[in-house]
Amino acid sequence: MGAFGFRKVQDLPRMFPVFPLTGALLFPRGGLPLNIFEPRYLNMIDDAMAGDRLIGMVQPAPRAADPQKPALSNVGCVGRLTSFAETEDGRYLITLTGLARFRLVRELEAATPYRRVEADFTTFAEDLTPPGSSYAIDRVRLIKALRRYVEANGFQVDWSAVDDAAPEVLVNAVATLCPFEPVEKQALLETVRLDERCAALVTLLELNMSRGAGEHPVQ
Repeated sequence: MGAFGFRKVQDLPRMFPVFPLTGALLFPRGGLPLNIFEPRYLNMIDDAMAGDRLIGMVQPAPRAADPQKPALSNVGCVGRLTSFAETEDGRYLITLTGLARFRLVRELEAATPYRRVEADFTTFAEDLTPPGSSYAIDRVRLIKALRRYVEANGFQVDWSAVDDAAPEVLVNAVATLCPFEPVEKQALLETVRLDERCAALVTLLELNMSRGAGEHPVQ
């Protein structure tokens, strides 16, 4: 059975709200904690909680002309709201669990203060199923590149957790947590296969290491 009862991507709704956020990636089966405080997004969470609890995460497009309503990147990931808490000052602390990535078809004219899109899941039809052994990653090369990157930038890493992580968890966690440029993160999100993402991630780790420590602040 697929995630949360969705057996195939055709079962997912094609229209849903989106949360544009630079530098934030959501992958299938991954978790993304969010601190929600803007009124329009508080409204979005209220509506999602009352409905199917699905929200799409998408980065604004690079060099968007309108900072108030920036153009959206072509690929995002829809997630299900799986954790919710409200703070005393009215913020929502939520977690989205990724379901499937989508290509943006069009933005909808919405009566809501938040944005809604129509999506196409065809390119990422296998996202609801964990990757099989045919998508084996070069784990040794990835960890070697990660160690060099971490040492060059002075980051702290729990290496026991790295060693124990399943391939998909490891690749997506590194892609999500490393402070790459938004356009680099977007490229990782758009890779269809896990092994392709791992290879691209190794290249980015090596490239960012060569740029020197401190050039990319943690987002």
